[in-house]
Amino acid sequence: MKFVLAAMFCSAAFAQSQQQTPQQKGETPLAGEAAIFKRAMTMYQAGNFGPALRAFEEAAQLGNAEAMMHLGVMNSEGEGTAVNFDEALAWFHKAAAKGDSQGMCNLGSLYYQGRGTPQRLDQALKWFRNSANLGNDQAMLNLGVMYRDGQGVPVDYAEAKGWFAKAADAENDKAMNNLGDLYKKGQGVEVDYAEALKWYRSAANMGNHTAMYNVGVMLEFGLGVPADPEEAKHWYKRAAAAPEVTPSHP
Repeated sequence: MKFVLAAMFCSAAFAQSQQQTPQQKGETPLAGEAAIFKRAMTMYQAGNFGPALRAFEEAAQLGNAEAMMHLGVMNSEGEGTAVNFDEALAWFHKAAAKGDSQGMCNLGSLYYQGRGTPQRLDQALKWFRNSANLGNDQAMLNLGVMYRDGQGVPVDYAEAKGWFAKAADAENDKAMNNLGDLYKKGQGVEVDYAEALKWYRSAANMGNHTAMYNVGVMLEFGLGVPADPEEAKHWYKRAAAAPEVTPSHP
């Protein structure tokens, strides 16, 4: 599980991104380091947070960037240790310095929320951009939100749309839903209900409950499609039954 911190971006339970880790890209760590990290992940996934924390610390001392990132998550979430955003910030900085894109994204989230540091939207933007340039779809989503909402930058719907589109290409369902919103509201584009419905459906088909609700609205009021109250009810029911997802902004 990767960290996200909040309602906009990487969230209080770090969002899972689609990009490969440095190790997956072929930057194979030393055998001992790899074994320690694998052991840490096994314990972490089993919920044995105390032993996992110690194993991640051991791997991090050997230079494992993913271990550093996970230590940041655990300190942020209070897993195996008390919540400590100062410590989380330090570990995310270390992971980011070694090129870990999720560490960069999570670092941006802490700056965005002002956890472990005064709020710095300029730093949040910097780290989200660095992460996005490495292919992190959650960071792309976060950049889109900041440009859409004018957070740390002037409102720029065209720039927001560009980042949402990149994240959507990486199968980020929240970005798909956000693209639907832009087309429905005519933000940076002409109002296009059919295009909005297309993106809402794409996100809904990936399990996004907000998008399911939006599909229902479009069908109920005949936006981009002939009105179909019965089909709308179907989507409303699906949205109500769907599990909550992580917030769609940092």
